[in-house]
Amino acid sequence: MFDRSIRKLIDPALNAIGQSIARRGVSANAVTWIGFSCGCLAALAILQGAFYVGLLFLLLSRSCDGVDGAVARAGDGNSQGSDLGGFLDIVLDFAFYGLIPFAFILADPSNNAVSGSLLLLVFYVNGASFLTYALMVEKRGLKDEERGEKSLLYTAGLAEGSETIFVFVLFCLFPQWFSLLAYGFSAVVAITTISRFALAYRLLK
Repeated sequence: MFDRSIRKLIDPALNAIGQSIARRGVSANAVTWIGFSCGCLAALAILQGAFYVGLLFLLLSRSCDGVDGAVARAGDGNSQGSDLGGFLDIVLDFAFYGLIPFAFILADPSNNAVSGSLLLLVFYVNGASFLTYALMVEKRGLKDEERGEKSLLYTAGLAEGSETIFVFVLFCLFPQWFSLLAYGFSAVVAITTISRFALAYRLLK
């Protein structure tokens, strides 16, 4: 819901950082992998109950996720590299979004298993709707430049990247509230998925 507004605010800074990193010969794909590695470290810290350490690595991971596209825009190679970068960015993002709730489930299964599993379920369905919709509309040449240059068309909704990261931060700050937060965000993600279904019916029927 807030991704578009946030991108307008942070893109100039991200582009400057991306240009600086690209000049040093670091590829966008390397930044993507570093970000995912930080996400894995966040999950491991959460699993051990070190929630503030997990929060630190979580924020580092998402910072890399914002910068990798800026590095690519600064000149990270040919169109093949861009396609591979887009593939890695999407797949590793989805892996990260699954890792964090899964870590909270394993950290306290008696309290978090049901709510965390529900959140993973709605993430799964939402992800399927996101990717399939993007594939279908690609045939029609639709773009959304307001969200920056993306490998796939991003559809707006209540639950986008910004909202998801905000909830993950709350998980780390208030782990005792994980179940309540997970149930609430599951409902928000479900509404986003339903709205995308409605959009797909209007556009693709």
